[in-house]
Amino acid sequence: MLNQEAYALGANRSCIRELFEYGRQRAAIVGAENVFDYSLGNPSIPSPPEVNETIGQILADTDSLTLHGYTTAVGDLATRKAIADDLNRRYGTGITPNELFIGCGAAPELCAVLKAVTTPGAKVLALAPYFPEYKPFAESAGAVFAVVPPDVPNFQIPFDALEEMLTQEVSAIIVNSPNNPAGTVYTEETLKKLAALLAKKSQAFGHPIYIIADEPYRELCYDGITAPFIPTIYKNTIVCYSYSKSLSLPGERIGYIYVPRQADDGEDLYLAVAGAARAAGHVCAPSLWQKVIARCTHLRPDLCAYDKNRRALYDGLLACGYEVAKPDGAFYLFVKAPGGDANAFSEYAKTKDVLLVPGDGFGCPGWFRLCYCVSYDQIIRSLPVFAQMIREYK
Repeated sequence: MLNQEAYALGANRSCIRELFEYGRQRAAIVGAENVFDYSLGNPSIPSPPEVNETIGQILADTDSLTLHGYTTAVGDLATRKAIADDLNRRYGTGITPNELFIGCGAAPELCAVLKAVTTPGAKVLALAPYFPEYKPFAESAGAVFAVVPPDVPNFQIPFDALEEMLTQEVSAIIVNSPNNPAGTVYTEETLKKLAALLAKKSQAFGHPIYIIADEPYRELCYDGITAPFIPTIYKNTIVCYSYSKSLSLPGERIGYIYVPRQADDGEDLYLAVAGAARAAGHVCAPSLWQKVIARCTHLRPDLCAYDKNRRALYDGLLACGYEVAKPDGAFYLFVKAPGGDANAFSEYAKTKDVLLVPGDGFGCPGWFRLCYCVSYDQIIRSLPVFAQMIREYK
């Protein structure tokens, strides 16, 4: 009497996790230094030193019962106020603490929002390439998941294809910028065009089409580029944010949902998000980490190491003869697979102990993803292997 959908998800692990586990097995055999693992987006720069200092201060200054006790379900007021103040300073907004819900990382936040904005049979769109977990997140909410085909090789928004897919049944579109896996940062002009299209369709259908902005990489932008704060462009935007990448805290599972009161049915929408999180058991985010974020939400990552890696890998692969989409943000490189079959090329690369993720799971066959949140030394040592692979594979 097992739930077969749940069983299928558990029995068929993600390709990314499978590659990561394979890499650990190979490292035990040939040595970690001989495995070029580009599979998992695990931050490789340390948290800002203030984070650990803050943890020590909190441990020293806070009594045990308060430190480890429950907060209010939607999150501690002081934490929500600190986040609101930081966002208001940065984006000139008027966000209040009552528009913020402290979440246990971006994944349960997305699940709660998808449950809140859909009814059974409603449709949720994602722009390819997209993070593969969007599909089970949407389907677990009872929604139909549909993918807008990729704009290859620019990986911007293909507006003609998107407009055709915006039907009466669509309740939301997931926007991930900077993008995993392509590193794309949508410009303000692009987002204004998207906002105008969604507003037109919302009016025609008589119901809002929400943007669900998945933003764990918001601060990871290069070459002077910044990621626009989408709620300032389109009022029906719900933000799911995580500190996993900006503060290198992926294992702590802490972030927030911003539900603007200016959105259509904004107050009810916030209650629906809170109710969906309650139903899933994702309330009262870890107390210690809420207190840390209250003091550290203003901190920004030092991107010098990521940028150095980005340039070295991008330039190195171009020199080898690969076609590469230049990333403006995040810490991923999207590369066209020699021969056109990314799965076959990924299997071939494993024979050289190079681990790369095929793009099929991201809705973009024929391309593969490299995570450059690795050591610079790994990148430099792997480039001759990449050169050998493209020569041999062709």
